Amino acid sequence: MKINFYSFLVYILLIIGIVGSGSLVIDEIKTGNGCPKVLGIPMCIVILICFIIPFIVHVINKKSIFYFLFTGTAFSIALIASILQFTHNAECPKTSYGTPMCYYSFIIFLNLLIFKVLDLRLKGKHK
Repeated sequence: MKINFYSFLVYILLIIGIVGSGSLVIDEIKTGNGCPKVLGIPMCIVILICFIIPFIVHVINKKSIFYFLFTGTAFSIALIASILQFTHNAECPKTSYGTPMCYYSFIIFLNLLIFKVLDLRLKGKHK
């Protein structure tokens, strides 16, 4: 099976996201203080799920609606978290360099949406 450039980028970003959010989930499990909670639900777990489901969908190359549903949901969460962080109304977990991780999530999910659309368009031209 040959994959195109955009599909490859989707794989890379999803793997980066799974590893990154997975480490936050591990911290959350160990300390109970690894990520912000909404209604008692750790958002890092939600974000991890929103990386895993699109990864599975991308691998099996079916049901893109689920890819966009979960990626779009996480994009919305990351956008809101980034705005709240930027306006000092919330606090996102930070990298070792002090950069809020919600900024990275926003950029990753935005690119996942863009690259998947480009991937599907390219695949549509080759059918």
